[in-house]
Amino acid sequence: MGAVNRRCVAGILGGLGLVPWTGALAQAGAAPLNRPGLVPLEAISAADTGWMMTSTALVLLMTLPGIALFYAGMVRKKNVLNTMASVVAVAALVSLLWFAAGYSLAFTPGSAWLGGTERMGFAGLDFQLGAAKLAVSHVAPHIPESVYAMFQLTFAIITAALLVGAVVERMRFGALLVFVSLWTLVVYAPVAHWVWEPGGWLAQMGALDFAGGSVVHVNAGVAGLVCAWFLGRRTGYGREAFEPYSLALTMAGAGLLWVGWFGFNAGSAVAADGRAGLAMAVTHLAAAAGAVAWMLGEWVVRGRPSLLGLCSGLVAGLVAITPAAGFVTLRSAVIIGGVAGLACYWGATGLKRLLRADDSLDVFGVHGIGGIVGSLLTGVLASKTVGGAEGSLITQAIGVAAVMAYSLVATGVLLWITDFAMGLRVDEQSEQTGLDIAQHRERLGG
Repeated sequence: MGAVNRRCVAGILGGLGLVPWTGALAQAGAAPLNRPGLVPLEAISAADTGWMMTSTALVLLMTLPGIALFYAGMVRKKNVLNTMASVVAVAALVSLLWFAAGYSLAFTPGSAWLGGTERMGFAGLDFQLGAAKLAVSHVAPHIPESVYAMFQLTFAIITAALLVGAVVERMRFGALLVFVSLWTLVVYAPVAHWVWEPGGWLAQMGALDFAGGSVVHVNAGVAGLVCAWFLGRRTGYGREAFEPYSLALTMAGAGLLWVGWFGFNAGSAVAADGRAGLAMAVTHLAAAAGAVAWMLGEWVVRGRPSLLGLCSGLVAGLVAITPAAGFVTLRSAVIIGGVAGLACYWGATGLKRLLRADDSLDVFGVHGIGGIVGSLLTGVLASKTVGGAEGSLITQAIGVAAVMAYSLVATGVLLWITDFAMGLRVDEQSEQTGLDIAQHRERLGG
């Protein structure tokens, strides 16, 4: 049995608790499985801390206002404010849940499946000026744990906010908030632990996910598809034109996503170093390749390119390079972005028709398909010279399949629970009137 296959079998058995975990992570440079604690202030890198604080702000910018504008521009005028309110409320709610429980479940040592409880209840992250000490994470011992927790929070926020795109124009606002709360703790936190915490079973197996191909995009994409299936189609879907409110807003949101993604990917180096620089360069090239590929595909199929296609293509490239950003060369980044642009164009058109789901803003077509493409190509194109880790298509496929299966089943269960408790969908009259008025008693001027 080859080394890769041995890692896969050991990872699966270990995740099931049938064999003990031994050895270091397959990824180069991974931290040992030590408990977090207090360190002297001089142990902190000022440069790395400064870069991580900047990256945190950039990733939050991707959601507020990036995702809010990107989504709001694509819905009908009568649902613009509801879409924006949903994104803002999700960001606020996930922030509280993250420090109350989510961060501890995702990023503290525990089992192969879930983290511990030592950071629950807004505990930890201490800064003791008098003793000249502060808390650090075992994953990032050279920056304050408060910064690392905030950086990871922004990932939890944007992952949950992506779900809004699958349910716009028909889901009750209160039900959305209840569902997202449950989903963040029951789905996102465990998956983040599997992949990014050193004791997680996929991390131990050697699955490569530099910045969230599976944790963020495959996870949210599959969950979005389940949401679309569960809620059903919008009234009039396929029979009447759904005119987007403003593609100018969508383009502004896409631009913020492109810029913010430098924090998303380069920040995932957790250091101001050469790997962060490489991650920034490959991120930019993949976005450009994705935009050009989608544009050309649309040009050939429909006879003309569109602004929406360019925006969707650049996002597709950004999604696909996310798991590979710290492991691939510039040439590989162009390949990944180009393949993702074409694959996601099909995902948002042909595949969407095959699936017969009203995934309103193509969460699965772009994020799900882009995340799958990027994660698998990471296994093919990862360079040990670049990232210190060997890629394995088998390992990547196991990781993608595990996240897809868990997200699909758990999301369905949570939707059923929420629907049983309070109902998910607005009535037909509210849908016709628009959720701005029906849910918020507000109207967009102009």
